[in-house]
Amino acid sequence: MASVQSTRMWGTVFSLSLRSRLHMLCLCVTLVIHLTSQPVSASQRPSSLKEITDGNWEDILAGEWMIKFFAPWCPACQQLQPAWSEFADWGEDMGVNIAKVDVTEQPGLSGRFIITSLPTIYHCKDGVFRKYQGARTKNDFLAFVDEQKWQAIEPVSSWFGPSSFLMNSMSALFKLSMFIRRCHNYMTDQLGIPVWGSYIIFGLATLFSGLALGLILVFIADFVFPSRRFSSSDYYQKKQSLQQARLLQQQEADHEADGEEDDDEDEDEEEEEEEEEEEFGDQDQDEDWTRRRGSPEGRPETGAQGFTEEAVRKRIVAQRQDEEEDT
Repeated sequence: MASVQSTRMWGTVFSLSLRSRLHMLCLCVTLVIHLTSQPVSASQRPSSLKEITDGNWEDILAGEWMIKFFAPWCPACQQLQPAWSEFADWGEDMGVNIAKVDVTEQPGLSGRFIITSLPTIYHCKDGVFRKYQGARTKNDFLAFVDEQKWQAIEPVSSWFGPSSFLMNSMSALFKLSMFIRRCHNYMTDQLGIPVWGSYIIFGLATLFSGLALGLILVFIADFVFPSRRFSSSDYYQKKQSLQQARLLQQQEADHEADGEEDDDEDEDEEEEEEEEEEEFGDQDQDEDWTRRRGSPEGRPETGAQGFTEEAVRKRIVAQRQDEEEDT
């Protein structure tokens, strides 16, 4: 009797445990079906929004792209962010790549695309860029791509395209400016150098780099475009002949100058001789006149030769006075 009751009890327990197991299995299957059938929320979906950097920007030259340039501190960029994220969710279905560029982290791309306002949106189709100027909602973005409204927009000139030489130079310039800014912040914040000291350092660096660059350009110009006179084989011969001709001309000029000096000296000597002869002639005339006027009769006075010139003059004056009294 006891054995029969125990058998019934164990049968009841076994039947209850089997039912509970089947019930738990049904609940698990229902839960799995519920979880798998529930749609994935937007936050759980993998983001289809791509990020463009200086390292992978050439990827946008193939295919169709919509690219947004933004800055985290820009209020207008923050307002556009929800609509741009919703638009990115449709990008894969429409066959369009949706991307973004942070200009604070990618200054080279900011210079390459000449970003002057934020946010800025570009449409790119197989390397041809067009600037988006329409409304900034999800439906407007979808219509712009689906209806191909970008065909009505004039594309960016190849001269100002992001892959042109000019834009590559602009990108390098923007990168250099960002590098200088970081160096300035490092010197003022980390090293404790004053702001004016940082400016002086950059000024000297600019000066010496300019001098070095100018010297390099001069060397390159001389190497690429050498002077014709130095490259000619007859240059040194012509130079020697010119020097010899100049020496000969100088010697001839010196000889002519010496000849003119001799002629001048001869003329001067002749003039001096003439002047001396004229002086002697005047002295002879004076002596003749004094001899004639030496006596009242007009005869030369022999005794006057021994007197001095002053005595002769006094005597002549006295004779003139006597003659006047007589008359």
